[in-house]
Formats: sequence, structure tokens, C-alpha cells
Amino acid sequence: MKNNKIAIIGLGYVGLPLARLFATKYDVVGFDINQKRINELQSGLDVTLEVEEAVLTAVLKTTNNTDIGLFCSSNIEDIKNCNYYIITVPTPIDKNNRPDLTPLYKSSETVGKVLKKGDIVIYESTVYPGVTEDECVPVLEKISGLTFNTDFYAGYSPERINPGDKLHTVDKILKVTAGSTPEIGKKVDDLYASVITAGTHLAPTIKVAEAAKVIENSQRDINIAFVNELAKIFNLMDIDTHAVLEAAGTKWNFLPFKPGLVGGHCIGVDPYYLAQKAQEVGYHPEIILAGRRVNDSMGQYVAAEAVKLMVHNDIRIKNANILVLGITFKENCPDVRNSKVVDVIKQLKGYGTKVTVYDPWANTEEVKLHYNLETTQNLPKENKFDAIILTVAHNEFLNEDLNILLNSAGVIYDVKGFLKTNVSKRL
Repeated sequence: MKNNKIAIIGLGYVGLPLARLFATKYDVVGFDINQKRINELQSGLDVTLEVEEAVLTAVLKTTNNTDIGLFCSSNIEDIKNCNYYIITVPTPIDKNNRPDLTPLYKSSETVGKVLKKGDIVIYESTVYPGVTEDECVPVLEKISGLTFNTDFYAGYSPERINPGDKLHTVDKILKVTAGSTPEIGKKVDDLYASVITAGTHLAPTIKVAEAAKVIENSQRDINIAFVNELAKIFNLMDIDTHAVLEAAGTKWNFLPFKPGLVGGHCIGVDPYYLAQKAQEVGYHPEIILAGRRVNDSMGQYVAAEAVKLMVHNDIRIKNANILVLGITFKENCPDVRNSKVVDVIKQLKGYGTKVTVYDPWANTEEVKLHYNLETTQNLPKENKFDAIILTVAHNEFLNEDLNILLNSAGVIYDVKGFLKTNVSKRL
């Protein structure tokens, strides 16, 4: 297997850690259409903070030679001699919550242009069952002129990257694998097993592996929706939800989910992929979509609860100054994809308030590009606020004395149940 040359297509939160890992044992080309990203990576800089500079530079190569290591490029010529192509592009949803397979189609077209006899194309992107063989493979066949399972083959190994998690890194998370034939499944499994210390699980078919991935996040989404609904109920009963969950958590088999905003590239998206496919085959998924409705409603709910808290303190809502702490989709991570904090901000502005967003992790230019919102990486200590809403549990927020930022009647609303003292209310 040492003679294998691997191309990783897409060098984001999933692709880069995988490329770095494979480059410890193989000749790897990391391909991405973003030239700025390529320039940064070749200089040792990963703006996603998933791979540390020292770790990245340890495997980087300055030329696309046959040595073990990683060479990053946006030139399709640099991947034409590979025999494994691993596609790790995003799978988003559109404005109507329908799967958008455009990145998969485009990346499949790119690979199709260099595909050769005997090559194996592996997809890691989260999809509904059938996408690899029914949607992507026909693109590969059309562009390459080759025949599936005769001239080239496919595999699927769903990503399980947890952005910002330095404990559960890619090599320490068990990997599900699958191939378009039993023989190819074994090859795909062996390839991953050579670098994944946590081990692998070879699924019997690609569709099984696709289904396994999409239900992982759908299950989490439903569980979080349940506790979000509990939070709404207990709030009406004037009961502390976090105290209830702490008490219930003393039972050995209680699942420790917490209420909050559910965004990101997986949990807030994947259930829609499964729901779409379910409807195509004639089944209307009630629980899955109900969970999505609850979680998608939380931005509006958080804003309304914060405003109610302000009203109770006789704070005038129109033109009130509100500080929102955090805009990334999760704590201690710069990833702003599908952040549900944006829903909170939109609702607050709808009440006529003035919103300041502070997030030491989020790239201000990226937030502006994706959401047309102004943010700051520096705590605005010169201002006084009528309300502070903590939406993301960044560690930095624990070190700030938030009370000095408040007006005399100001309130603190803690969505995450993260702050230890002086909180007016928790979700």
C-alpha cells in the first residue's frame, strides 16, 4: 500500500486533518479550488485551527514528488497520477432546507477529468443513502468515459470530525468504511485502517454506510430537540432546566443532552437529507422533521425570552443596547457555518434593538461574507449594555467580568448554562 498516491479533494475542516494524517504514511496531494487556502496551507497556516502549524509543516512538501508527505494545490494536473481520490466537500442545504449536492457534483466532475482504470473514488461527505452510487458515480462515468465497477470503483467512509475537539481527532475516531464491491470494500478498509488508530468498521454496502452516518446526527438532533422542548415547558413552570437535567443525570442510563442552538455543518443539516430521501420513497418522517422544527425555532425563542427579561426590568426595548457573546456554531472553534446565533440576532434587531456581537474566535471577514453582520474580536468594554446574551460557551467568556458592561438594570441571559455567577436567567 505504500505505493498508493492519495488525492484529498476539499481541504476544509474534514479534508485537511485527513490529508495530514494520510501524509504521515503516503504520498498525498491536497486539492482545493480556493487558491488563498492553498497558499496559507503551503506556508503552514490553517485558519480553521484544526491542524497546528508544527504538525502541518512536519508533513508538507514543497513539490509534488513521490515522497511521503502532503503537497497542496489547486492545479488539477497535480492529482492526475493519484489512484485514490477522497472527496471531502461540504453538503449544505438550500434556503428551502433541501439538500444541495452542487459541491459533490462539481468535485466529481473534477475527479472524472483525471480518473483512470483501476482508480478508487471515496466519498466522505454526509449524504442520504444512494447519493454515492446514484448521483456521484454517473457524473464520474460521464466525464471520464469509464465504466463503474469495471474500470473504476467507489467507496464511502463518512467523516466524523468534531470541529474544535482536540481530544477526538480523526485518528482517534473509529471509521466506518464501505466499497462498491466486497473486494473494494476491503481495500478501502485497509487504507483507513493503516492510519486510524481507533480502528475501522467495514459496512456491507455503501448505502448502509451512508445511512449510518446520516442517522448519527439525526439522532442527536432529535435528542437535543427533546431537551429544548423541556426547557420551554420548565420555563413556563419557573423550573431551572439545567438543575432538572443534573438531577436526572444521576441515573446511569440517562442521556446527557443540553438545550441550546443547534447549528453547524452536521446536526442542523443532516436530518433534512434523510427527510428528503424518505419523502422521495413515499414516507413522511414525522419525528425527524418535528425535531428540526423545534430546533429551528430556538433562535426566535431565545430572543423573545431575552426581551421578556428586559421588560421585567423596565428596560425600554427600542434602541436598547444588547451584547451577544459568540457567533460560531459551537464553543472554542472558529467555524461559523450554519450558525443559529444569526437567528437570534435577526430577531433581536426585529425588536428595534442595537446589537453588538463579540466573538474572539470568529473571523470578522468570514462572518461579514456569510451573514452580512459586523462582529468584533475584542470585548467592547467602553460601552454599557442593557442586556448580555451568551449564545456560545467560549472559554474566554468565563474570564470576563460581564457585570461591569451592564447598565444598572441590565440583564444577563445564558443560553448555554455556562456562566457560574450573576446570571439573570438560563435557557
